Amino acid sequence: MNEPNAVMHDLLIVGAGAAGLMAAITAARAGQRVLLLDGARKIGAKILVAGGGRCNVTHFAVSERDYAGATPQQIRKVLQRFPVRETIAFFRALGVELKQEDTGKLFPTTDSAKTVLEALLRGCSEAGVALQHPARVECLRFDAMQMHFVATTETLAFTARRVLLATGGKALPKSGSDGAGFSFATAFGHTLTPHIVPALAPLLLPASHWLLALSGLALDVELSLILPSGAPFRFPGQAKSHLVRGAMLATHFGLSGPAALDISRHWTHARMLEPRTTLRVNWLPRHREDTLDAVLVASKGVSVLHVLRELLPERFARALLQEVRIDPSITPQQLPRERRLSLVRALTEMQLEVIGDRGFTYAEATAGGVPLGEIDLSTMESKLQRGLYLAGEILDVDGRIGGFNFQWAWASGFTAGSSQARASRA
Repeated sequence: MNEPNAVMHDLLIVGAGAAGLMAAITAARAGQRVLLLDGARKIGAKILVAGGGRCNVTHFAVSERDYAGATPQQIRKVLQRFPVRETIAFFRALGVELKQEDTGKLFPTTDSAKTVLEALLRGCSEAGVALQHPARVECLRFDAMQMHFVATTETLAFTARRVLLATGGKALPKSGSDGAGFSFATAFGHTLTPHIVPALAPLLLPASHWLLALSGLALDVELSLILPSGAPFRFPGQAKSHLVRGAMLATHFGLSGPAALDISRHWTHARMLEPRTTLRVNWLPRHREDTLDAVLVASKGVSVLHVLRELLPERFARALLQEVRIDPSITPQQLPRERRLSLVRALTEMQLEVIGDRGFTYAEATAGGVPLGEIDLSTMESKLQRGLYLAGEILDVDGRIGGFNFQWAWASGFTAGSSQARASRA
């Protein structure tokens, strides 16, 4: 191993993603000597692919209710340190104006994620951050004799008074988030949640499923988790069942789109507790069994297909009728009551046999990680190793789709970065 570089940095950040870049800029602006290391060949890969290449920077309304993992109280404490208005002001100061879309998502007015990444890198440069990549940290240790950290790459070693782990979790490993940060954290005594699984991941259906033939079709749906008894699945300690509303996309492998991605982490955890849990879909969220049945009964002299065509794309309506073996040309009145109700239930309470998800390779986030209880949430410093900080996806926090995971990265990265000047005086 090479001898450590003679330069002593105040803060060494492992990972130049959203949290790492935010922390680097904030700490350097406060007068800290910051070194930012990243092992990826291309910096900011997750930023560049986010939001279909437009980068959904944040959401206009963010609260702890938009997240899973840690307790709402813990998450709220960090989010309050750097709310959405501060995110907007931060990027405006970097020359990036954000616009709010009808969904509440905030994107750069350029509609280009490159604008966001370039602004962050420019902010690092202007603040005096030293950035090296590709420089994958292979070993990270604390030298108790010298009272500093040593980070070793394949060819170099660096020293710093303090270290921030902003390595991400395991989602999208080609971006550099391959789980190495978890190993660093546990080496310093941290624990990990019992399960670390993909979040915001597309879901898989059996190869013979009829929905696969509808690839490319998107519908607004309502998704929920159902027990074998037909009762809603409830996580221990939660009074309400989990419900997701939004657009869902049929694909050649199964289900994608915001609704499917949002419920994926909950489906995975539910299956761990009850393997027979299924996914229930209401293809007409405005209706329940009784209201939709009333619509069918009230339809006189028209075919079942005609009725459904008023509510759903014809391509979907025909496929569903074929699946439930109902002639599309007959009228609702020609259907026996039980057959009519079976159609209604297929439209409002269809249970889908999800067989898995597409894994971390296609996931947008990681569910699970280092528990927030092991972190001082006013500074993001480890309670187990003085001088060690953690921010971003490495922690047990994951948000729903819509810019919420980025807001967690900005908030936790800012909290860690802004605490560095105070730490240097301690």
